[in-house]
Amino acid sequence: MPGTRTMMLAGITAAVSTATLTLSAHADTAARHEPEAAARCAYPADVLDLTNWKLTLPTGDDEDPTEITQPELAAFSADPWFRADDGCDAVSFRAAVNGVTTGGSSYPRAELREMTDNGADEAEWSTTDGTHTLVVTEAFTALPEERPYVVGAQVHGGDDDVTVFRLEGSKLYITDGDDRHHHLVTDDYELGTEFEAKFVAEDGKISAYYNGELQTTLSHDGDTNYFKAGAYTQANCDNAAPCDDDNYGEVRISRIEATHS
Repeated sequence: MPGTRTMMLAGITAAVSTATLTLSAHADTAARHEPEAAARCAYPADVLDLTNWKLTLPTGDDEDPTEITQPELAAFSADPWFRADDGCDAVSFRAAVNGVTTGGSSYPRAELREMTDNGADEAEWSTTDGTHTLVVTEAFTALPEERPYVVGAQVHGGDDDVTVFRLEGSKLYITDGDDRHHHLVTDDYELGTEFEAKFVAEDGKISAYYNGELQTTLSHDGDTNYFKAGAYTQANCDNAAPCDDDNYGEVRISRIEATHS
């Protein structure tokens, strides 16, 4: 009997040791995986394919904002203006009312501009030659005080925007040139609500879709067009207070794809 009890104790000890080793191995594996997950989205380019885009930020010198092109954009972030979300499923773009603007605008932006040739050249395409499509899955997450207007995606042509998705308070519009209220998509948009914005340009026209449904079609004949997406805040220190970093527009993008055929 003593021999049997000794064997049983030895078996229990061995089982406990095995379980301990197994738990330790699992703990080590988890510890190794956690930093890998964090590193997986260290940069926005780990979340979105930014190969054929460049970035303009609301930082830099007066009328000379910071621009980031490829290949630098592939390993670039600038918290809080341009960063990957903690969940690695989206990128946040933020532009405060006191941000630096481009020479052609009085409003700040944290925005992508379409490029070609792996980001080497600026895109320019014609609405009468081929089919050009932009699909952006995004959500407006913050609006500036006093003037709560932000643009989230646009078709730009030459020196000015052609049509954009523009949020004013709870009203989401698709614009037509200077007509910023051309088409009302919804009058009860809630911040944080994700939606799909889509532009299709062909045959001298641009069609705009919201969550897959056609909203409006504009006539536009031009050959210097390109897509943009991000947070283009339609407010500055002249018309919105407080004039500081905490008064901003913000857009969260989880998907962006531009195609041409």
